[in-house]
Amino acid sequence: DQRQPVSAHLSTKQDGGVYTWEEVQRHCSRNDQWLVIDRKVYNITQWAKRHPGGFRVISHYAGEDATEAFTAFHPELKFVQKFLKPLLIGELAATESNQDRNKNDFNTLRAQMEKKGLFRAEPLFFCLHLGHILLLEALAWLIIWLWGTSWVLTFLCSVMLATAQSQAGWLQHDFGHLSVFKKSSWNHILQKFIIGHLKGASANWWNHRHFQHHAKPNIFSKDPDVNMLHVFVLGATQPVEYGIKKIKYMPYHRQHQYFFLVGPPLLIPVYFHIQIMHTMISRRDWVDLAWSMSYYLRYFSCYVPLYGLFGSLVLISFVRFLESHWFVWVTQMNHLPMDIDHEKRQDWLTMQLQATCNIEQSVFNDWFSGHLNFQIEHHLFPTMPRHNYHLVAPLVRDLCDKHGVPYQMKTMWQGLTDVVGSLKNSGDLWLDAYLHK
Repeated sequence: DQRQPVSAHLSTKQDGGVYTWEEVQRHCSRNDQWLVIDRKVYNITQWAKRHPGGFRVISHYAGEDATEAFTAFHPELKFVQKFLKPLLIGELAATESNQDRNKNDFNTLRAQMEKKGLFRAEPLFFCLHLGHILLLEALAWLIIWLWGTSWVLTFLCSVMLATAQSQAGWLQHDFGHLSVFKKSSWNHILQKFIIGHLKGASANWWNHRHFQHHAKPNIFSKDPDVNMLHVFVLGATQPVEYGIKKIKYMPYHRQHQYFFLVGPPLLIPVYFHIQIMHTMISRRDWVDLAWSMSYYLRYFSCYVPLYGLFGSLVLISFVRFLESHWFVWVTQMNHLPMDIDHEKRQDWLTMQLQATCNIEQSVFNDWFSGHLNFQIEHHLFPTMPRHNYHLVAPLVRDLCDKHGVPYQMKTMWQGLTDVVGSLKNSGDLWLDAYLHK
């Protein structure tokens, strides 16, 4: 629909048009996409295919106000602004209100944090974090090389390697969000080293998937983390929809039980591993594939002389098994018990707070979760270094109280048990709709 707005007859790309929200929202299909940033209207239809963060994440905001997402994802705003200029086609009419009702207060809070330097990273923090990962890797190999491959030492080696893998996962996450170095290119290089050489995975695969999650958390068809491939039903809406349509790929009223068999044990060793390899090869991402292969070359060079080929394969599979439990429980306790639904086009603050919750702070919780116990602050300000989340949390809580947005804080135990409880509740909703509607 390329009709000119009623409010302005001079709506050419050269002259610029004045548009209403109704007109902007009509351009939200795959082949026709407009969005709004700071009340300026941009046609991103062709640019989306070249977007460095992936076409899906920017397309999720077609027909919407993307101002807060744009600011949240790009630490170098002046640099990325130049890519917007050729896409500008007009602006919102003066009579049109902002979609984000908390915009002014949120921008004020962000400006305060920038003034306090809370978006500046402490290099020593991340150096020490990388150091303890490398130390764990070295010690895991050293104890086997020195004292043999007994069951006890092999188990200890597995735990140390799984710990290194999990902590490397949190660290590559920091670089992926551009929260360590001022220059994006340096963050990209370090992320590829950590996720590729230290973990055997793909930076591009992770970023394209993870940025969608941040842009539209817990929103079906937009957040890949809630695409359960019909294995689970989530939230309060999807179970009822499945039940009414008599969809029964799995016995969903038992999902809180079989979750322990197919969720934590299999996500990384099976689903992620297959998806990563398929993505790198199908997209011909030879750079990430080379980084990934460097990990496996190093691993097998170290452990085949000690365990043989088969033993080394069993060891890495067990390490992935342990790491997968760690990853699933930490990431899901912040999201799975929260609101999961279809697109509602909410403002940035409300959308993020309804999809996330925090876990109480402690030295162990911070380390164990990679500071993702501050999931709320991380989602609101993804480029902020994680060691500053605790400084921002009280300010965010005050802002939420002012606007009546619930700010949820839980104990670690409550967060973990809520994962199972939410699966049971969703399963019960499915069963009721399946039998009675």
